[in-house]
Amino acid sequence: MDKKVSVKTLFKKKKEGKKITMVSTYDYLSAKFCDEVGIDCLLVGDSLGMVFKGEENTLGVSLEEIIYHTKAVKKGVKRAFVIADMPFGSYQVSVEKAIENAIKVIKETKADAVKLEGGKEILPIVERLADIGIAVVGHLGFTPQKIQIFGSAKVVGKREGERKRLLEEALALEKAGAVMLVLEVTPWDVAKEITQKLTIPVIGIGAGKYTDGQVLVFHDLVGLVEDIKPRFVKRYVEGSKLFKEALSQYKKEVEEGIFPSEEQSYE
Repeated sequence: MDKKVSVKTLFKKKKEGKKITMVSTYDYLSAKFCDEVGIDCLLVGDSLGMVFKGEENTLGVSLEEIIYHTKAVKKGVKRAFVIADMPFGSYQVSVEKAIENAIKVIKETKADAVKLEGGKEILPIVERLADIGIAVVGHLGFTPQKIQIFGSAKVVGKREGERKRLLEEALALEKAGAVMLVLEVTPWDVAKEITQKLTIPVIGIGAGKYTDGQVLVFHDLVGLVEDIKPRFVKRYVEGSKLFKEALSQYKKEVEEGIFPSEEQSYE
């Protein structure tokens, strides 16, 4: 078995120009699949609010839900680097509350890192977490926890002012102690510049091919989500079609008395 992926592993891959793979997932079985094929990082994202719970955004996800799903993911992992998303409301109230909640997540889930959305407003939190030994992954660009301000998913970094702010905040997060950065829905040239100027790994989602790695949601890349397909998503298999075919065949065989057969029965 390959050695456990660590912060040191990820920094080494960036330095050597090797791409980092990350998948966002929420359960034991999909985490096990990802780990077995060698995915570097697993993100237990607050996107579970939409993908797992069927909500319209990520804002309703609780800290307890993140802990629950991260525990499940960890059980399926032997080598991947596991990151737990800090959900909306778990770190915005105060630095002290953010520290308390991040410690709770790490202690209860044994995740390797926590992820926080935002720039200059979270720098004091990142610094404190780094000081006490908790690895922090930053998240800039389109940040879903600010959906009520954005209104909808949008490209961030087209305007000169946005480009400058993204670079400044990326550098500030690195200086504060972040060990990795996720860039979401940003122009590829902006993402490229940030990736080149940071020493920490930069993972893109809708940020072009010049970042140090990529992240997609498990359910998106295996084609289980039918109603939404952002431009940055690539479906590697039409999972929903395969699953429905299997379920339809099961229904048919039960109704016609074909299943269970002798092979599935006991004497």
